[in-house]
Amino acid sequence: MSRFAEPQAAAFQALNSSVGFDQRLWPQDLRGSRAHAAMLGARGIISEEERDALLGGLASIEAELDAGEFAFLPDDEDVHMAVERRLTALVGPVGGKLHTARSRNDQVATDVALFSKETALQLRAQVTELMQTLVALAEQHLDVPLPGYTHLQRAQPIYLSHHLLAYVWMLERDRQRLTFAAQQADRLPLGAGALAGVNFDTDRQMVAGELGFAGVVPNSVDAVSNRDFVLDLLHAAAVCATHLSRLGSELVIWSSQEFGFVVLADRWTSGSSIMPQKKNPDAAELLRGKAPRVVAHGAALHGVLHALPLTYNKDMQEDKEHLFDAVDTLALCLAAAQGMLDGAAFNTERMAAAASDDLIAATDLADLLVKRGVPFRECHGIVAGLVRAAVESGRGLGELSDAELAAQSPHLDPSVRAVFERSSWLESKVSEGGTSLPRVREQLELVRALLA
Repeated sequence: MSRFAEPQAAAFQALNSSVGFDQRLWPQDLRGSRAHAAMLGARGIISEEERDALLGGLASIEAELDAGEFAFLPDDEDVHMAVERRLTALVGPVGGKLHTARSRNDQVATDVALFSKETALQLRAQVTELMQTLVALAEQHLDVPLPGYTHLQRAQPIYLSHHLLAYVWMLERDRQRLTFAAQQADRLPLGAGALAGVNFDTDRQMVAGELGFAGVVPNSVDAVSNRDFVLDLLHAAAVCATHLSRLGSELVIWSSQEFGFVVLADRWTSGSSIMPQKKNPDAAELLRGKAPRVVAHGAALHGVLHALPLTYNKDMQEDKEHLFDAVDTLALCLAAAQGMLDGAAFNTERMAAAASDDLIAATDLADLLVKRGVPFRECHGIVAGLVRAAVESGRGLGELSDAELAAQSPHLDPSVRAVFERSSWLESKVSEGGTSLPRVREQLELVRALLA
C-alpha cells in the first residue's frame, strides 16, 4: 500500500535517484547497519534471533558487494534501499526490522560522516608522505643556491632546500585542516531519526563506540541537517589542491628550456601529436588545472546549503557528488605530485648560475649602507642608481669601477665589494626563518619533529 495514487514520473525518478553515485557508501552503510542491529538486540527492541538473522544477511550482502556480485536495480532509489531490498530477500520479513528506530535522514548523515572522517585521515596520510619526500629533497640539496622570485623576476638568492621547505609548511597547514575536518565528522548522527529522535530507548553511545565515533551529536535536529563537516573537508581539499597547483606551476616553469632547473621523469610527461621533440609537463600542468575544480565543489555545496530551512531537505543529496569528486581529485593530485618529485632531477649547476647574477645582491648592498648609518630609503635610491648604470652598460654590479661606485655615494668605498661574494648573499640572511644554512637546519629539525 502506498500513500501515492500514481507512480513517479520517469524524469523524476532519474532526478531523485542517487544510487548511481552513493553506492560507494556501501562499506559505511553496512557498518552502520551492523552496529544498529547489534544495539537493537542489546536493548531488547528486537529479539536475539532477529538480530542474528539481520547480521547474517548483512554479512552475505557484504560478501556479494566485495565480490562485485551485488545487483543494483533500476528501482533502487539509493544504496540504503538497495541494501534493505536485498536483506529482505535473503532473510525474509525480518529484514524490514533493521529500519526500526532510524530514518534514512540519520542513516545517510552517519554514512557521510564515516566516509568524511575516513577520507580526511587517508588524505592526511598522503600529505604526510609528500612532506617526507620534500624534506628528503631539501636534505639532499641543502646548500644548492637558486634565485628566489617575486613577480617571476629574480629577486634574492635562496637555497633550494629553503624553497622546498616552504611547501612543507604549506602541507603542514593542510594536515591541520584535514585533522580538523576529521574531528568535525567524529560525532554520531544515527539515533536522531527523521529529525525529532525516535520512540525507542536506544543506546546511541553503544553505536558510537562500535563505529569509532568520539561521541554523539547532542541535538537530533542538528544531526540530520548538518553537513558542516563536508564543507570543512572540501575547504581543506581546496586549499591543499591550491598549494599543489603552485607546486605544479613551478615544475612547469622550472622544467622549461628557458629555466632548465629540473628534469621531470619521462613517466610523468607526454609528447606532442605533431612535434616529435616535445616533452610536455602535463602532469604538473594538471595540478594547476584540477585545483579550481576542487575549489568549485566547495563553492557549489555552500550554494546548496545556504538558506536551507531545518531540517533535512532533498537538496542535501547534492553533497555526495561534490564530496566524492573533490576528494578523489585531490588524492590523484597528491599521488601525481609525489611521483613527480620522486623522479625529479634538479640541475644544480643551472640553478647556481642563475643565482650568480649579482644584480640580485642589490638589497644586500642597500642593507650594508644602512649599517653605515644611511637611512634605508636613501640607500634604496643610491643602489637603484647603481643598478641603472650597470644595466645600461651591460655589466654586473661588481663590474662597476670604484669611481662609479663612489659617484653614487661616498659610503660606497672599495670595501663594499665584499657584498658581491655570492655566499654572503645567502649566509647573511640570519633572521629566524631565513635562508642561511643554520636557519634552514633549524627548519629541518622542526619538520622532522612534526613528522616523527
